[in-house]
Amino acid sequence: MNEIRTSRPNDLDAFWMPFTDNRSFKANPRLLARAEGMHYYTPEGREILDGTAGLWCCNAGHGRTQITEAIQRQAAIMDFAPTFQMGHPIAFEAAARVADMLPEGLSRVFFTNSGSESADTALKIALAYHKARGQAQRVRLVGRERGYHGVGFGGMSVGGIGGNRKQFGAMLPYVDHLPHTHLPDRNRFSHGQPEHGAELADTLENLVALHGADTIAAVMVEPVAGSTGVLVPPVGYLQRLREICTKHGILLIFDEVITGFGRLGTNFGAERLGVTPDIMTMAKGLTNAAVPMGAVATSDEIFRTVVEGAPNGIELFHGYTYSGHPLAAAAAVATLDLHREEDLPGRAMAMLPRWAEAVHGFDRAAGVVDVRDFGLIAGIELEPRPGAPGARAMDVFRRCFEDGLLVRVTGDIVALSPPLIVEDRHVERIVEVLDGAIRAVPA
Repeated sequence: MNEIRTSRPNDLDAFWMPFTDNRSFKANPRLLARAEGMHYYTPEGREILDGTAGLWCCNAGHGRTQITEAIQRQAAIMDFAPTFQMGHPIAFEAAARVADMLPEGLSRVFFTNSGSESADTALKIALAYHKARGQAQRVRLVGRERGYHGVGFGGMSVGGIGGNRKQFGAMLPYVDHLPHTHLPDRNRFSHGQPEHGAELADTLENLVALHGADTIAAVMVEPVAGSTGVLVPPVGYLQRLREICTKHGILLIFDEVITGFGRLGTNFGAERLGVTPDIMTMAKGLTNAAVPMGAVATSDEIFRTVVEGAPNGIELFHGYTYSGHPLAAAAAVATLDLHREEDLPGRAMAMLPRWAEAVHGFDRAAGVVDVRDFGLIAGIELEPRPGAPGARAMDVFRRCFEDGLLVRVTGDIVALSPPLIVEDRHVERIVEVLDGAIRAVPA
């Protein structure tokens, strides 16, 4: 008879932690035991203000009873049902709710379990679309330097973060990259969208000239790049990218895993920035992170081309065991209800002037070399220590946690993205603790 042995001590040894310095963490662990509203609490009961919405994902704050009860009800009704050649009502309801809030032109929803899966799904749909329309030679995928599209081999290949790629050898073939849009010499301390850099989109024309327009399937970008330090698109950049893609029959994919569900003051970044993609990925805020779930939205034309252009039987040979999982779908429905009832995008939009004023108070702080903001996101870039890039920001991260604030760091950039229920008093506390940490940590 198999038994679960309980004699092994909980010494933190068994869990190989993701994106973590495991040796350092396990020597001095930072543990979170519960969460409510705008705060986490440590096992000892110490309060930690959440300045990052968990990991860009808990947009409605923590411990929302409406979401919890929806998950509990669904677990009692049906814990799991397959969506391969089968269906269950709440998955269709969740898809309809998502479709109802999508930017005009997007109407079909494919469920995944994470942003990484959404990125790979979007790329596969793009390839399937071109093949279905008789252009199977369109196999080239274009990403952007400093882009992050998760950790699947598709998203990692199209992504442009060297540290995420160098351990794993060859990526996908037929991938190219646009330059990133970070121009500190011209756009330092910009409020919102920077003025300079729209012309960087024209690099796509160079790739068209190099490879041939009829070989490029899709371009994938984040409306605002979060994980590489809050890189905000220059005014007119995304519009120019949209024009070039349309001109050459290239699909434009927006990775809205971070910018979706109210983070920029609108349902999706596409609305705030005035550009509609052909395909859009999402995750994180879709379920307020209560249950893992992601999704890919496409235009009706893409869906119909793939489905109606296929022979009888399965049209897209892709999917996941947990696509449209009943508990995740229940969490999504409840989350989107909260999203609408509490007008989370509107709350975010109303907070933007106060947020921008607060974070740009660091413009003149010693050791701060840039501040970037858009929506309820901010990146505060620190002067790196000579010979030790990233060390200073990591020390700021640790000091903030000791002083009761959770921030996120990437390189020497402190990234902030609080839940959309943030209030003035929370903003004041975030600034107070972060300012103290920056001052206390040696250069």
